[in-house]
Amino acid sequence: MIENVTGANEASPAGGTTAPPAKGLAKDALTLTSSVVIGVASAGPAYSIAATLGLVVAAVGLQAPAIALLAFVPILFAAFGYQQLNRADPDCGTTFVWATRAFGPTWGWMSGWAIVVADVLVMASMAQVAGQYIFLFFGADGIGDDPTHVAVLALGVAFMLVMTWLCFRGIELSARVQSVLLTVEFVALVVFAIVALVRVWLGAAGEAALSPQWSWFNPFEIGSFSTFVNAMLLMVFIYWGWDSVVSVNEETVDERRTPGRSAIISTIVLVSLYVLVTVAAQSFAGVSEEGSGLANPEHFDDFFAALGTAVFGEGALGQVLVHVLLLMILTSAIASTQTTILPTARTTLSMGVFRALPAAFASVHPRFRTPTVSTLAMGGVSALIYIVFNFIAAGDLIYDSVAAIGIAVGFYYGMTGVACTWLYRRTLRENARTWWLRGALPLTGGLMLLFAAGWTAVTSFDPEYGETYWTLPFAPHWQVGGVFILGVGSMLLGYPLMWWCRRREPAFFDGEVVERRLPDPVTVCEP
Repeated sequence: MIENVTGANEASPAGGTTAPPAKGLAKDALTLTSSVVIGVASAGPAYSIAATLGLVVAAVGLQAPAIALLAFVPILFAAFGYQQLNRADPDCGTTFVWATRAFGPTWGWMSGWAIVVADVLVMASMAQVAGQYIFLFFGADGIGDDPTHVAVLALGVAFMLVMTWLCFRGIELSARVQSVLLTVEFVALVVFAIVALVRVWLGAAGEAALSPQWSWFNPFEIGSFSTFVNAMLLMVFIYWGWDSVVSVNEETVDERRTPGRSAIISTIVLVSLYVLVTVAAQSFAGVSEEGSGLANPEHFDDFFAALGTAVFGEGALGQVLVHVLLLMILTSAIASTQTTILPTARTTLSMGVFRALPAAFASVHPRFRTPTVSTLAMGGVSALIYIVFNFIAAGDLIYDSVAAIGIAVGFYYGMTGVACTWLYRRTLRENARTWWLRGALPLTGGLMLLFAAGWTAVTSFDPEYGETYWTLPFAPHWQVGGVFILGVGSMLLGYPLMWWCRRREPAFFDGEVVERRLPDPVTVCEP
């Protein structure tokens, strides 16, 4: 089927342009397969679920599989928004460009800033995990168990710099490295889940084991709405990252269709993997707060470490597989570090091209055809923040930074969904498919994610929400949660930066660079 992709066709400002300037990125460098690899690896499935599942189980008990499945719904709906907008406007700036077209320069700039905030904040945690697990893998538990150890810090910074260098050297090299890392991670997760379920089925999993039940997927058995929402927010985090495939759209074969397909496929792969691992881990270990139970606070940071020997046994093969689990978390953190740099560098590249940031951010290496200043700045700033966070509040600020990214992620995912519906609003009645894929589903997902971002912003003000808090030095001497300070504070920091950019280059902010509509209609083949 042939589809005519068009926008709302609003009047555009004088002097505007619909076609983005050529950025100099490597064309047709990524296939559908390599694009999906980047999408799945960007979510860091092993690292994400290891650090999240215990907290979810502690909140909702046996209903964790239901949360894993339901958290996928707004993510999938948002992915439809990404797919439809990318078909009409495949720009590596993604939400920055689309929100600008829909709601104006201020909303667009803040959406781009949200991408930067989320990616920079999470880099510290991933680098720290990578540093820890390299020591744990080689048996240096004394160092690996101390997340703020200077050796862990040094190795984490080294990983950041190496991943920045790989991203700088070219998108093809990045994709090849991701394929290797994701293979280790994916195989290890599936093997862990299958062995755990087989041992449960054979009755060799211990007294805490539970037989899988369909009732685990019933969300109405969760005690309260507040508990449900907070658990959903935790699980939404583990899906975050798949949008990297759309950020590299200008470097992908068939840039209008392949990134959107990759986004949908990536989210489906992730939900399948997460539900499988959640059911397997819960069946094997149970939900007790003691022993190897998933709700034991001692295992919140990594339940794989607690269950590895129990699942695989203490024999030679079992110990090899336990080390494979350690390698899995290590490769997951390394892969996510690399794929987190990619979308941020391309977002700021697009912002530089459209003059929303200084022109230096628009530079592309003539040989490697990758963003230069954008890539190097992302790696450098992330390393600096990691070093600072490591020495503040005994490193607890790094844990709070992971929770804080939910505010930024919910904001820019939500803006994408709402922008999709707004930009296509005049064409929604063409047929049922258009109504659902460009209207109802992206809007629903967008509003759900914006609500999630707002909920996190409000509830994280409580000093008990995270690991750190700050007391106001003046009356009324409130204690403000560290998650609120990092999440809301980082977003608010965008306003003075935006004002500074506007003073330097007013054309973008005056609406003279990006039109308030999607580009002129183009004809593309319907998948």
